[in-house]
Amino acid sequence: MKHKEPFILGVTASSSGSGKTTLLEKLIPMLIKENLRVSVVKHGHHNFEIDYPGKDSYRLRKSGAFQTLIMNDERSALITENKGSAPSFESLIERMDKSVDVILIEGLRSSHYKKIEVFRKEHSSEKLYLTDPNIVAVLTDESFTAPIPIININDIDTLTQFIITTLEST
Repeated sequence: MKHKEPFILGVTASSSGSGKTTLLEKLIPMLIKENLRVSVVKHGHHNFEIDYPGKDSYRLRKSGAFQTLIMNDERSALITENKGSAPSFESLIERMDKSVDVILIEGLRSSHYKKIEVFRKEHSSEKLYLTDPNIVAVLTDESFTAPIPIININDIDTLTQFIITTLEST
């Protein structure tokens, strides 16, 4: 299944600890089984390091390099020092491989892309779909009605088919 542009779909929740990462760990292999190429964007609120003190790449980056590309035969990572002026999300998406079928975004609640809300009774403070028109379905461990599809949080098969149907209709 190949489209001109990747289908971008967010997975969001009103709070951390709701199970977004666990959900994506289960969903990604299911989408791959459907012959879809999948990329993921993880939006975080805290500073992070993907390189470590003592490594040559870390030393080069810390010496002032604006960008550091780490690569081997297995993978590569481009580290850019934003220095307080973070690029727009859209400009970062533009850097991603366009040959994939789906780009899943974990977090980034404010994005304008279609999103699936993870709502768990014990972890969610509010139902985001009530105020966010970009939410197209809710994954939940509760039973309630809504004007958009409600999918049991443990039913990864139904979620996979929902995503495929949504992708095919774009």
